[in-house]
Amino acid sequence: MMRGMGNMQKMMKQMQKMQKEMQKAQEELAQKTVEGTAGGGMVTVVANGHKEILEIKIKEEVVDPEDIEMLQDLVLAATNDALKKVDNLTAETMGQFTKGLNIPGLF
Repeated sequence: MMRGMGNMQKMMKQMQKMQKEMQKAQEELAQKTVEGTAGGGMVTVVANGHKEILEIKIKEEVVDPEDIEMLQDLVLAATNDALKKVDNLTAETMGQFTKGLNIPGLF
């Protein structure tokens, strides 16, 4: 009976260690940035690892008062590109913790 308790404590310590490492990885994600682009670099969106948009750059030559819709589409496409890259970065960073674990809804 006591041996089982020792294993349980060891497992709890491993879980706490993993939790600390996951927290550190989450904090590091906030420091990382990705760039999403559209229109061959005409619009660039910079986001951090927590999906916060930090910057939007629009090249002057893409601004056409006659075609606002195109600019809106480019901003939307660049934003979605950046967010997709954040998802990939998150999967890479946090995936190391979920390898071998099949916990539905964790990530």
